[in-house]
Amino acid sequence: MYVRSLPAALVGLVTMVSSLAAQPAPAVTEQLAAAVLPLPKEMRDGAGVMGYRTAGKLELLRPVKNGMLCLADDPAEEQFHVSCYADTMEPFMARGRALRAQGVKGAQVDTVRFAEVKGGKIKMPTAPAALYQIFAQSYDAATGTVKGGRTLFVVYVPFATAATTGLSTVPSDSKPWLMLPGTPKAHIMFSASM
Repeated sequence: MYVRSLPAALVGLVTMVSSLAAQPAPAVTEQLAAAVLPLPKEMRDGAGVMGYRTAGKLELLRPVKNGMLCLADDPAEEQFHVSCYADTMEPFMARGRALRAQGVKGAQVDTVRFAEVKGGKIKMPTAPAALYQIFAQSYDAATGTVKGGRTLFVVYVPFATAATTGLSTVPSDSKPWLMLPGTPKAHIMFSASM
């Protein structure tokens, strides 16, 4: 009996996954409004936005005018997540998205990217580069608010160390700290609840 019901369960799981992946993207105007939420208000209008005109296909919805690029929430994901970063980080970020799309997972994504930075294939910024993110349980498009949200602010300083920045490498909820020191992805961490 169990063996016979297994294919039915698999069909149900595949159907459920397919329906999640095939969810229609929200209206472009809604994606634009939500994607720029992590940024300070004075930076929102000039930020470029990548989002979804069709499910599963991330594309440019609005060009960058102020050096910041934002990624709209992926409708296939259960949790709400939007991020904005200095467009000088785009080669590194785009490579991460491409690797994940190819099935590369977890720490292996950075292993590949770090090797490509070292080999000159990916160019990293030479000045600090900001990243703003919001992670939340949900987003209400009508009010432009998030529920159960947490913000994360990062300043990428590729190859920075504790010695070059004067920052601790010990995680802290109350003070900035340096994560992944000495790597292309070295960054100063800041976080807060919303």
